[in-house]
Amino acid sequence: MRGVILTCLFILASVTSPTTAQPVVGEKAPAFIGLTSSGDTINLEDLKGSYVVLEWTNHECPYVKKHYNSGNMQKTQEALTSQGAHWISVISSAPGKQGHVSASEATEIATKRGSYATSIVLDPSGEIGRAYRAKTTPQMVLIDPEGDILYQGAIDNKPSARISSLEGASNYLLTAWNEVRNGEQVSVRETKPYGCTIKYSDTQGYK
Repeated sequence: MRGVILTCLFILASVTSPTTAQPVVGEKAPAFIGLTSSGDTINLEDLKGSYVVLEWTNHECPYVKKHYNSGNMQKTQEALTSQGAHWISVISSAPGKQGHVSASEATEIATKRGSYATSIVLDPSGEIGRAYRAKTTPQMVLIDPEGDILYQGAIDNKPSARISSLEGASNYLLTAWNEVRNGEQVSVRETKPYGCTIKYSDTQGYK
């Protein structure tokens, strides 16, 4: 009997594990509690009632540099946060991997590049990244006030690290935001993310 109980518990744990869940547009965003660069604890559940943006970032990634060096990411952040959205930049790079930073380094980088992120969450274990099946930096998720995913995927339709590629690009996140603010349905709800592979603590990645 004890063996049967342990087997059942193992199966249940496997089903509910955040690493095996698949985030789905239109359904609840995976819950998480994270530690911010300022030393505070942030709980996604506590942000219900507000729109939330998750942005996976790695300051050493050429694709991330494209959006920050051009000011494109800051403009997108400001557009949403000025209207009440809570923007969370998530750093899932593991210790010893490209993009891993300390709390103070994360804050310094955000300050230097003029980030409008509301919070910066350090995710060195990769738990939050894996819960969202995050593959690349940058990668975006827009969550509505009820906690449902409205959009997930790339920031735009130009999978290039060249700043010049921003000319004529369609910003999927900004378009989704403007549509929901106007009471419309999101026209593009999911896209394939592009950028640098997130540097998790092991070789597991998502394709």
